[in-house]
Amino acid sequence: MNHGKRWIGTTAVMLAMCATMAYGADAPAPVGGSAAVVAKVNGEPLTKAQVDAALRAAGLADSDATRAALTNDLIAGEVVRQAAEKSSYGDRPEVKQAIEQARARAVSQLYLREHEHPVAVTDAQVKARYDAIVANLGDKEYKPRIISVGNEATARTVLARIRQGKDFAGVAREFSTASNKASGGEVGWVSLKTPVKDGQTQGLPLPLAEAIVKLSAGGVAPAPIQIGDSWVIVKLDSVRPTQVPAFDTVKGQIRQQLDAEESRRAMLAVVDPLLKDAKIER
Repeated sequence: MNHGKRWIGTTAVMLAMCATMAYGADAPAPVGGSAAVVAKVNGEPLTKAQVDAALRAAGLADSDATRAALTNDLIAGEVVRQAAEKSSYGDRPEVKQAIEQARARAVSQLYLREHEHPVAVTDAQVKARYDAIVANLGDKEYKPRIISVGNEATARTVLARIRQGKDFAGVAREFSTASNKASGGEVGWVSLKTPVKDGQTQGLPLPLAEAIVKLSAGGVAPAPIQIGDSWVIVKLDSVRPTQVPAFDTVKGQIRQQLDAEESRRAMLAVVDPLLKDAKIER
């Protein structure tokens, strides 16, 4: 169907279709600038503004070749849209539901944007958070691996295999239900103060942190550790003196975290009064 023309692909077709919907094939025929018509499909105009929107959405570098390919995708998207409209797909319940959900998201996001008042994070706040993080670090940092399973019996089976000399990473890939199973249960470096105290475990569950600091490099905890509904087997790969990152190397990341926290605070400041005043029945 491409008749020798270049196409970007299915994802770009979908983005182009979104651009068609955003700018509307039913808009009056434009006369120039970003509204200039670049093609017509069964009499319906496609505009430069739609190509611009598809280019931004796809995150592609601007070039004549890319614009030509996106124009082809827009044409394909418009052909599909017209066929769907002709077959009354717009009247289907799932389409109407999707439209209502999109409308609900859009009006909610607009409401929040216009009512939230986040406060700009200051350089002093960024430095204070950095200092607090550094103060919470221990003298040593540890690089563990974990295998997480759903019951004690499986955990003891896994531990028995490891004691028989099976590779910990391989067993993790086979049995673990944790998100890091593909990496053999690898966990990043974590600095822990000793004795371990609750609230000073860098986000690790307290029983797991306590087990890690008791191990020597290469060691495996002698028993599975129950953490909530899971059972965890832990191995310590390496230990080293804590390497404190320079402030300049992490200040951007810390600022992003503080910005996210402030955005959430501002959102809750809007949402909480609405929840308080709402009549909610369960």
